[in-house]
Amino acid sequence: MNTNGQCEHTAGNTTPTCLPSPMRWSIKCSDVYFLKNPGLNMGWIGLYLNVKSPSQWSWSGGANATRIDYVSFNPSNGFYHTYRQDARFFCFNLMVDDGKKTWEEALEHCRETHTDLTSLNSETEQRLALSEIQHDHITERVWIGLRFFGDHWLWVNGDPLVYEAWPEGDQEHQCPLRKRCGALTKEGHWENWDCEEKVHFICY
Repeated sequence: MNTNGQCEHTAGNTTPTCLPSPMRWSIKCSDVYFLKNPGLNMGWIGLYLNVKSPSQWSWSGGANATRIDYVSFNPSNGFYHTYRQDARFFCFNLMVDDGKKTWEEALEHCRETHTDLTSLNSETEQRLALSEIQHDHITERVWIGLRFFGDHWLWVNGDPLVYEAWPEGDQEHQCPLRKRCGALTKEGHWENWDCEEKVHFICY
């Protein structure tokens, strides 16, 4: 480790000789993401090398990373960017509204007061959402931004459906006749549900 607290690499070695401890940094938001922006060339995401398993990258929300396209390593100085460097960051904030609404009402409310009904694009986002709904006053299922249109499910905010959490063996969601809106249950499963049902919902 150099004097700036950064992890060094030796020639031909892709594993840093030391690891930044995730216990050394704290973020008040649920998780951290870097959003692509033409005006930004670097920013923090909630990804770190796990000190218990040096070859494993993990998300700050608790899940292991399953796909790493690239890691920011600068060969000119041999350092990874670490937690001590100042950079912009973006937080993933979820809000469970106190009111109960139909799916359409929930969608309208989220778009008027926040951004949209939330999408859940990874195990980490799923865990974060689950942590927000484990309260007695929250309904057993909550609306998320999942909707069946035509012959497939999609996220209404335009995110690609790259992660799914339907119950194992469930086939009802594959061609729903009436229950065409997606909900997240407290057990951690997605469920196709009657869109006119009034339940709590998650905005972001």
